[in-house]
Amino acid sequence: MYNPVELIIKKRSGHELNSEELSFMVNNFLEYKIPDYQMSAFLMAIYFHGMSRQEIVDLTRIYLDSGVRIEFDKGLKTCDKHSTGGVGDKITMTLAPVVVACGVFNPMISGRGLGHTGGTLDKLESIPGFETFMSNETFRETVIHDRLAIIAQSSSLVPADKMIYALRDVTGTVESLPLITASIMSKKIAEGAQNLVIDLKVGSGAFMKTMEEAEKLASLLKYTGESFGQKVSVIFTQMNAPLGYAIGNALEIKESIEYLKGKNIPDLDAITKALAIEMLLQTGIASEEQEALEKIKGVLKNGQALNEFRKLIFRQKGDPRVCDDQSLLPQTKYVLPIVSTRQGYIESINSQKIGYALIKIGAGRMNLDTPLDMGAGAYIYKKIGEYLADKELIGEVHTNDQQLGAQVVNDILAAISLKDTCDFFPLPIILQKLK
Repeated sequence: MYNPVELIIKKRSGHELNSEELSFMVNNFLEYKIPDYQMSAFLMAIYFHGMSRQEIVDLTRIYLDSGVRIEFDKGLKTCDKHSTGGVGDKITMTLAPVVVACGVFNPMISGRGLGHTGGTLDKLESIPGFETFMSNETFRETVIHDRLAIIAQSSSLVPADKMIYALRDVTGTVESLPLITASIMSKKIAEGAQNLVIDLKVGSGAFMKTMEEAEKLASLLKYTGESFGQKVSVIFTQMNAPLGYAIGNALEIKESIEYLKGKNIPDLDAITKALAIEMLLQTGIASEEQEALEKIKGVLKNGQALNEFRKLIFRQKGDPRVCDDQSLLPQTKYVLPIVSTRQGYIESINSQKIGYALIKIGAGRMNLDTPLDMGAGAYIYKKIGEYLADKELIGEVHTNDQQLGAQVVNDILAAISLKDTCDFFPLPIILQKLK
């Protein structure tokens, strides 16, 4: 038997904990034998002193052992994607239908939006009737039969992570790389995918602001996944501006459908294809990048990818007619234009400020209890490096509150920085890969 205070002090002093000590802290917290204030102190000690790679692997295993694990036959070509989150990040809705149409089996446990970043589950739930809760057995059977299901984390899947994440969220310890790693990888291993591609976002609108931070996290994610026999690849993508043009739950579903129908959205297309290529290579469906790209282009062109999205919606009790009639998605009373008040070249777009601004009109939330306005959000038509004329239409805000919407218009204008000359080079959307 250990003393929680002694273990808190040990970690606070920068020492490594063994598997039994970590297990004692986590499991006793789950059984309510260790109170929130002691676990909070423990998490803060980890935040400041970090963890060794072995500690991270041990913590991930303890998280996994706290619940059930879903397993698929090793002959099944299972692969999932995880994104570290960003503004306008709708990649799941464009990527999953593409890779499934190519033959990938994609079990996916997703999350909700919090703070300036959106959540896949919220976006899908903006589709009338769409359900994100499913029993573990139904989830497994759906993936085997239909190759795709996207669900919320159940109470029996990694409950330790669920409880500890809720505490991290209110104690300022969300950004701890070891805790991020154990949280992500325990869920991705528990859902049963043998392969994983991570979309690690870097920039002003991401949790990782610099490549140095992102590379540290990528290394930990890859090492931890491989310790459990999972093949992990990381693609670093730029999040210095919102992804695509739409930000907000129903608006992003609409844009995803437009992409699957063939609309040219360059940054969304680049990331979708880069991740899809990696998923096809990992599963052996393609043996080289060009072959994978041709398969991807094929299912986009012939409508198979759109049809997989339609089938996903139908299976999870949503209204698949939204794929043909986007007016069935939630709408708002007001659409307010965003008009420039000056001219110049767009040097930067502060995605984080835009994400927080949109919380005012219900497009995002500051805590998980906050209700969302599924129709609220914004379009921003301009990208970094483009010229903006005075009084030019930049985009529009969709809102049910005209007064708050007007504030959001001003916030978005303030988040866009201009220069008189274009003497800078926008970063590429795909920064680098770690295989």
